[in-house]
Amino acid sequence: MSTPTLRLMVDAGDVLVLTGAGVSTDSGIPDYRGPNSTPRTPMTYQEFAATPEAQRHYWARAHVGWSRMHAADPNATHQLLAGLEAEGRLAGLITQNIDGLHGRAGHRDLVELHGAIDRVICLDCREVTPRTDLQVRLTELNPGWTEREAVMAPDGDVLLEDTEDFVVATCTTCDGRLKPDVVFFGESVPKPTVAHCFDLVERSASLLVLGSSLQVMSGLRFVRAAAKRGIPVAIVNRGTTRGDALATVKVEAGVAETLADCLDQRLGSHATA
Repeated sequence: MSTPTLRLMVDAGDVLVLTGAGVSTDSGIPDYRGPNSTPRTPMTYQEFAATPEAQRHYWARAHVGWSRMHAADPNATHQLLAGLEAEGRLAGLITQNIDGLHGRAGHRDLVELHGAIDRVICLDCREVTPRTDLQVRLTELNPGWTEREAVMAPDGDVLLEDTEDFVVATCTTCDGRLKPDVVFFGESVPKPTVAHCFDLVERSASLLVLGSSLQVMSGLRFVRAAAKRGIPVAIVNRGTTRGDALATVKVEAGVAETLADCLDQRLGSHATA
């Protein structure tokens, strides 16, 4: 019953898509709040910025995590969405994910709401540099570190407690503190980004939420805005979300299988990727 509803939304065009961590689990990246996820408390921006010890602890784990997240490939969902964009069916795509997989799948009109893990920003001079450059420097400073056994975490790091021996790299321009160019817990999404997303909601015919529990306001506010406008809201997610009461249709299933079922006649080559 849900597939015809989603198909009608997509066929009507101007669909705004909002994606969360559940879109990337098929690429091997765990999510925060899925049925099989392990509860954890991520480091806040305030904790990170406060002490060199916190920065060392973060980068020691992130250095290992990057080597694994960077190796992840876009999955069928990323490819299906890129195909829909190429067909002109989408009004835009907002992702809460920081893994960069939508872009690597070929998606062009993309808002990375929480930033991207493949960039690094200096907290002191604000210079932005590629994460690959930092990874080379960290490898030279900490040979063999990425070979440690550790469990992958959702936000690009790993679960690793013994980090006292890790050597942190600083900004090559000002010797300042480096941070991934992502929105940490305790930080706010830049106001121009939020304004652009609200504008996308205003220009869309419907909103399709994929793989997000909508537990954080950064994504939920766009669902509320869409519902206030009176446009259809569809949510595909395993488990309940904070937006369920606002949804026109809720599909409690895997994202890739639902999209493939809905779109296979038109995008079969992408669905099987």
